[in-house]
Amino acid sequence: MSKVKSTFCCQSCGAQHSKWLGQCSSCKQWNTIVEEIIKKESTPTLGLTKDQLSSKIQLISDVDFNNDPRLSVSDEEFNRVLGGGIVPGSLILIGGEPGIGKSTLLLQISLKMKHKVLYVSGEESQQQISRRANRIENNSENCYILNETNVETILTQINTLNPDLLIIDSIQTLQTDLIDSSPGSVSQIKESTSQFLKYSKKSNLPVFLVGHITKDGGIAGPKVLEHMVDVVLQFEGDRNNLYRILRVKKNRFGSTAEIGIYEMLNNGLRAVHNPSELLISNNKLDLSGNAIASTIEGIRPIMIEIQALVSSAVYGTPQRSTTGFNSKRLNMLLAVLEKRAGFKLGTKDVFLNITGGIKIEDPAIDLAVVAAILSSNFNIPLKKGVCFAAEIGLSGELRPVPKIDQRINEAEKLGFKTLIISSQSKINIKTQNIKVVEFPTIESVLKILFKEQD
Repeated sequence: MSKVKSTFCCQSCGAQHSKWLGQCSSCKQWNTIVEEIIKKESTPTLGLTKDQLSSKIQLISDVDFNNDPRLSVSDEEFNRVLGGGIVPGSLILIGGEPGIGKSTLLLQISLKMKHKVLYVSGEESQQQISRRANRIENNSENCYILNETNVETILTQINTLNPDLLIIDSIQTLQTDLIDSSPGSVSQIKESTSQFLKYSKKSNLPVFLVGHITKDGGIAGPKVLEHMVDVVLQFEGDRNNLYRILRVKKNRFGSTAEIGIYEMLNNGLRAVHNPSELLISNNKLDLSGNAIASTIEGIRPIMIEIQALVSSAVYGTPQRSTTGFNSKRLNMLLAVLEKRAGFKLGTKDVFLNITGGIKIEDPAIDLAVVAAILSSNFNIPLKKGVCFAAEIGLSGELRPVPKIDQRINEAEKLGFKTLIISSQSKINIKTQNIKVVEFPTIESVLKILFKEQD
């Protein structure tokens, strides 16, 4: 009988240690090191023949990838996020908070696929999955379900069915016979993912893995899990909000700047093809503190509404609170307003909100943020039909932003009459129904917007 070996493994980063330590020397986390059993013996991956397990040397120019086109999904948002469809032989990891809609999204995709799909669930029974499928009202003859948590059994069933797409929900519930530790441990997650990775690459089968997230928002398990897979998707959103956002954190086959927007309904998720109309309120009242910004997410221009509230500080220290916007950048913009434009906001509370529950990193919304803050401070609503697209520098200058032509087209399409940008921007299109106004500095813009104030 062979001796069983064990190691001390960090549950946060996956680093291995020869003995137990209170603090991991790799990630500096406390009380994350536990003893785990290492695999006893190596066995070949089930479901693969000897020819499939062996690799052959080929000249790169002789490799023909046209015989394996991408699998198209009947979901334009999902296709665009992946870069044009599902690449054969790819391993895709999707994470998100509990109840956000990960399983619903993947089941909905499975029911719409024209190819044979195997949906493996280690958390729900087949009856529960069938009830959800009936609620989505997209029953399919190509979707097969399996309730199993053993990796070797799953690989055997895959070899019997020969599906075109495999979905594992979730990777934290699986257990392989090669490891004696409990499901969800670092060693189990690594070895289970490794087996699916080998099978996926050799058989050209695309695999979706659902991953739980930790309280810090990262995907549970070792960080090496994200390095092993080809694509990492993050499904974000507030469970109290209707909208969900599918972001790309890693993509070996496309851009990482794309997002997909969905609306959660009773019968599943609905793809939102024109998010600008949903992110801008249709309130006809003239309210102060509201400004419209033209932003870019990937290759998609989006018009978003920014709301600000400025009030006198009740307590000694003024509050700075943001939702969907970087709080450090807000402090920087407030410092620029005080230094370059002469607005004293150091003794006032400033609250900032990006409508729709989304997070924006595009610096092109700087000018809209400043306009919304001063609009609330003076209690003067901005003119209807005005939007902004400019970055603000520390010297108070308006800096140009990329893809200005797409921003202008989107603003014109949605009926805006005026777009305020930097004078350094290079415009290559001719506009008809929208007026593009260029300014060099933030002072020149504010004198026009709030000319009645000092």
